[in-house]
Amino acid sequence: MAIKQYNPTTPGRRGMSSQDFSDITTKKPLRSLLVAQKRGSGRNNTGRITVRHKGGGAKKFYRIVNFNLAIGTVATVEHIEYDPNRSARIARIKEPNGIYHYILAAKDMKVGQKIHAAEDAAIESGNRLRLKNIPIGSTIHAIEMQPGRGAQMVRSAGNSAQLMAKENGYAQVRLPSGEVRLINLECTASMGVIGNEQHQNVKIGKAGRSRHMGIRPGVRGVVMNAADHPHGGGDGGRHGMGKDPRTPWGQKTLGFKTRSRKNTSQFIVRSRHAAKRK
Repeated sequence: MAIKQYNPTTPGRRGMSSQDFSDITTKKPLRSLLVAQKRGSGRNNTGRITVRHKGGGAKKFYRIVNFNLAIGTVATVEHIEYDPNRSARIARIKEPNGIYHYILAAKDMKVGQKIHAAEDAAIESGNRLRLKNIPIGSTIHAIEMQPGRGAQMVRSAGNSAQLMAKENGYAQVRLPSGEVRLINLECTASMGVIGNEQHQNVKIGKAGRSRHMGIRPGVRGVVMNAADHPHGGGDGGRHGMGKDPRTPWGQKTLGFKTRSRKNTSQFIVRSRHAAKRK
């Protein structure tokens, strides 16, 4: 996928770029795999804003993506489609019995390609196997963390992980962050790299485009009043920052560790921070 550039006809267009949609084969999603989604605007079930800077944006339907394609499935790729809910493309696949699924589209996936989810599937991009049947050194994506739960890791555009080793019933997988993690060999993963790898190089270009995406403006804490933010107040400049930056509610941020699920630390072989310390 290439990046589409624009002529600087307006200040907003200067420097703006967008995705090239030439790889998309249809503009009509399958209605049976669409679900209407209510706009939460960052609010929880009591109406309080729990995620700031969300609201508005273009209306969109959620595509039901199958992250747990059953072993034994054989299907044909019918279309590569755009999904407004994720950075990756999705592929519409059809089983011989007429059942449709959406799956994440791997790089260079083509219409007419056969997708196999099997114990002895070929080591080809898009096929899905258990980790115990994947050769060491292979590039994979859409990885399960627990057998049967469906893919939870490595699902965004251009991402991939690498299978490093297998021992004692676990596979060592190097994730995009650099972390090496132990995953049960019975878990499944898809072969290859996720498509739309140029997604990260798109430049938004103007504030209005962010609003279409449902992203509302963010304001720096140092320009607020002292009553509104720990960084606020003062006679100008960066007064109120102090030694440690904090969130609007006083919790430390920018380096403060917030990881709470310490019970999974036993599965981390190499931290994602290890390479940064060298």
